Amino acid sequence: MVRSAGSRRTSGWTVGFVLFAGIMMIMSGVFEAIAGFAAILEDEFYVTTPNYAYEFDATVWGWIHLALGIVVAAAGAGVMAGQVWARVVGIGMAVLSAIANFFFIPYYPFWSLVMIALDVFVIWALCVYGRDEARG
Repeated sequence: MVRSAGSRRTSGWTVGFVLFAGIMMIMSGVFEAIAGFAAILEDEFYVTTPNYAYEFDATVWGWIHLALGIVVAAAGAGVMAGQVWARVVGIGMAVLSAIANFFFIPYYPFWSLVMIALDVFVIWALCVYGRDEARG
């Protein structure tokens, strides 16, 4: 996409990464909300590692994941709509999601590591996305 004279050309890669980040935020937000909902409904759904340094009740984790999931999915929709506020919120929520999933490792290790990797990619994709691309 080429704009007026003096402006730079928006890379298709940048637009693709941002679209991918928005879609991944929506998907991971929904998945995180479902995981949280499962922990709220069935407290013993997740089996924990004994004597882990960061031990919390599964219901608490359920509420944390449900709230994070809803906000991450909403921010993903905003990113796809080209809202700059959604990019800032998306980066912050992806950081919080990665931290929450780090502490969730003893409950669901493989899922937590996958979610951390997705959060890191979303952070990267949203950081290369500039205000000019949002307007275009």
